[in-house]
Amino acid sequence: MRCSHCNQEVPGDDAYVHRGETLCEDCYLEAIQRLRVCDPWAVYIATSNREALGLKGTDGLSALQKSIYEFIKCKAKITLEEVMDNFKLSPREMETQFAVLRHCELIRAYKENGKTYLKTFEC
Repeated sequence: MRCSHCNQEVPGDDAYVHRGETLCEDCYLEAIQRLRVCDPWAVYIATSNREALGLKGTDGLSALQKSIYEFIKCKAKITLEEVMDNFKLSPREMETQFAVLRHCELIRAYKENGKTYLKTFEC
């Protein structure tokens, strides 16, 4: 049998069923541990922890997250797709990176004419 997400061959006893889809272990773990962008509790926890640790700006972020932040900060107007293309990110990976940056109140999204744009909180 094949994983519904990555199309990798999965032996029958190693397959997981999640929301009607057959998944390999990696895709299953990703599905159940997925970060959500709009999560007020995650924002509270992230900002509280960062404040308690004395972290400001991009302190404590991964190199990729810092690069995404700096890339968006330098642009007047940038779409989600442009960021994904620049960093060669899949939609799911972009969502994960954006969720972390959003929870730290560094990047936010807004819609304009049906498109999603990103900008820093300071703009």
